[in-house]
Amino acid sequence: MLQEAGGWQFTLREVARRAGVSHSAPYKHFTDKTALLTELSGQGYLQLRDELQDALTASETPPEQLRAVAETYIRFGLSNALLYRLMFSTEINKSTRSELNDASFSPFGLLTDVLARGQAVDVFRRAPPEEQATACWALLHGVTIFELDRPLAGENSKTQLADRALAILLEGLLV
Repeated sequence: MLQEAGGWQFTLREVARRAGVSHSAPYKHFTDKTALLTELSGQGYLQLRDELQDALTASETPPEQLRAVAETYIRFGLSNALLYRLMFSTEINKSTRSELNDASFSPFGLLTDVLARGQAVDVFRRAPPEEQATACWALLHGVTIFELDRPLAGENSKTQLADRALAILLEGLLV
């Protein structure tokens, strides 16, 4: 239902109807629609984490890993536009559920680890890895949202923008 026009503008009654269950059945699992959306958001963060982890294991050096994480992050957002928007929506309060809060920080932790490994082998500039990761995350999130909101841009220009942004990011991090 997230992939349809309107995104998460549905009711739990509609969810029940499509699932072929009674209209009260969703309430046995979720207190309200926000609880369902919160669960979907958490699943999105776990899916993103898993895809980033796969990208990391397919790369060897910290710069290659950083590029792989960056490309995977952007690709995830573009391929799962509504889920991605839901994950970062202000309608989801991550602080109310510790497992969601943990899930939402797990991709950030992977990025921080890559930067720390790069510093340990002297390929990335020395700075607090969390601060570097915040700057990287902001760039990746910004590029992803920019690409999602530019429907008239062709695929080549989207790829070129992401490639240029990643090249500048790496240039700034390398020793």
